[in-house]
Formats: sequence, structure tokens, C-alpha cells
Amino acid sequence: MHRLLLLVMLCTAAAVQAAGQSVEPGVFRALNAAQAAQQQGDYPAAKRALAAVKAKPDSLEQALLWRSRGYLAWAEGQNVTAIELLDKALRSGKLDAETQAGEQLNLAKLNLLERRYAQVVALLAPQQAKAGEEQLQLLVQAYQGLQQPAKALPLAERYVRANPRAADSWLQFLVAVNADLKRYSAAERWQHQLLGRQPNAVQHWRQLAALQQLSGAHDKALATLRTAHSKGLRFSEVELDNLVLLAGAAEQPWQGAKLLTGLLEQGLLPRTGAREERLALLWWQARERAAAARIYRELAGRSGSAKHWLNLAQLELEQARWQAGLDALAKAERAGAERRQVRAWRQWAESELSFERERRLASAG
Repeated sequence: MHRLLLLVMLCTAAAVQAAGQSVEPGVFRALNAAQAAQQQGDYPAAKRALAAVKAKPDSLEQALLWRSRGYLAWAEGQNVTAIELLDKALRSGKLDAETQAGEQLNLAKLNLLERRYAQVVALLAPQQAKAGEEQLQLLVQAYQGLQQPAKALPLAERYVRANPRAADSWLQFLVAVNADLKRYSAAERWQHQLLGRQPNAVQHWRQLAALQQLSGAHDKALATLRTAHSKGLRFSEVELDNLVLLAGAAEQPWQGAKLLTGLLEQGLLPRTGAREERLALLWWQARERAAAARIYRELAGRSGSAKHWLNLAQLELEQARWQAGLDALAKAERAGAERRQVRAWRQWAESELSFERERRLASAG
């Protein structure tokens, strides 16, 4: 930072004169003396040099003194004071166009350091159509700070398209923001670019599968995981389990059930009782009760768990399979299920079964 400030301050008065602006000799000498002292790290001497001269109000000299004091405050870590002084210099209207543009950029950097995101946008957004790389970076960070990712997105895309070798962090930003905005196809497109750069990075394959899962393309997600597996890349069980949980969190139980079924059938995840139970719950949440009942029937037969028998009973009753539900309730009761709960389900099932029988008799008569 110290070196950057010295470069910014270099030949302050001389640069102004080169732009055709005349500076009062006393102020000129003070600016150069302050610059030399600041280069030596002697900030008190720099302050004394600037304090020794006065400038007329509303003059170029006054703007240059504000500017010099601003960079001195920045060098000392007094960012708020630096912002105030540079803002005065910028608003004076006395600086030439090139210097004005440089001060605007540096003032934006200072405001970003102080998390004054709205001020960064106010400084740079009016010229964002012609913004260069540095301005775009600052604007993207400012919009992120303001929790306005939709405004940062087109600027980041513009930067990456203009800079094909942009850092991975830019691509990761585009993936994350598009995903947050539920623009999954766009997020997937940028994720493919990341994957192209690092084809053996397991985390990029996992992220691609997650995006495909969120978009509802469970077949694509499974194919992505298979492809990575065929390349010799391995996912941890936790990573694959989390992909399934992602579907539930996104209220896509059917997609989660399909993915988990594929992972189990293709051996990407070992089959356990806990995963089978999760699969049954996902099918149940997706209202695929027959599939859920089939799994719970197998689980209950192996475990003898009262919970499994009760879940099976409820699924059977939800499908109006009254006798099958009553049979499951009887097994749940023998396995130790709470009798009051069993009794409530049984009364309902028996009344429905009785009503159904009466209806059949009436129909037959």
C-alpha cells in the first residue's frame, strides 16, 4: 500500500503543470517537499510542509493541498479523513480530467475499504459502460456488499468474457450468484468452465452434480457422478449423502429419491438401513406411496421395528389398503408400538373397511 501511494503521488504538481494548469510557486514547492518527505516515511515533515502554505479558496492550489493531505492521511491509515479530503479535491472541479478520473478510482477504493458500498456505486456506476477491469472489480464487490447480486452479475460476466483467463474466483462468483438467483442453467455453464480448467478436481464435479440436482435434472446429476467415478475420482459418502439431502432442502423429494436410487443401484453408495429409510421417506414426501410402502415392508421385515411397521401401516391406509394396514398395525403392536396410537389408527381402518364391505354388499344386491 505504501508503494502504491507513492506511485499515486509521484510528480503531483509537475503532472498538473503538464496538463496546462499553472500552480502558485509556493504551493508547488510545498507539494514537492511533502512528497519527498512522504517517500522517506517522514509523515510529520510532510505535514509541516503542507501546513506552511495557504491557498486561496476555490482554487487549484486548494484542491491540490486537499489531495496531498488526503494521500498522507491514507498512508497513515486514517481512511475516513482521507476520504473526506479526496472527496473535497474531487468535488472542487479544479483537477484536470485525467487526474479527476484517478482520484475517483482511488476514492472508490478507500470507500470499499471502509465498507461504504453505496458511495463506491455512486462514484463508479455512472461510467460503468466504459469501466475497465479495476472499476468492474470494485463495482462487483460493492454490489455484493449491498446484497444486490443481480446488479453485480452482468458486470462480472462482462469482465470474464473480456478476460478469458480471469481468476477462478470470478467463475466461482458467477456460479454462486446464478445459483442463488435460481438461474441453474447459467450456473451450470460457468461450472463447466471451472471443470474445464481443473478436470480432476472432485469438488467441481460435485458442484456440477449439485447444480443439476437443484435444476431438477437428477439423471444428469447421476451421469455426472458416474463420469467422475469412471475417471477414477472418488466422492466421500458424506458428499453423496449431502447431494441427496440437497434435494429435500430444495423441496424436490422425487428428484432426491431418484438420485439416491441410482447411487444405491450403481454402487456409488453402499446400501444401509438408514439410507433405505431415507429413500422411503423421500418417496413418501413425493407422494409415491407404493414405492415407499415397498421399502418400509422390507425394512420392517428385517428389523421388526415398531416404527417401521407403523409407517407401513400409515402408508397402506393412505392408499385405502385397509386390510394391509390392519395387518401392519397388528405387527406394530406386537413390536411394542404405543397402544393408544395403534388403537386410533385401527378404529379408523376398521370403520373404513366395514363401510367398504357394506357398499360392496349393497352394490351386489
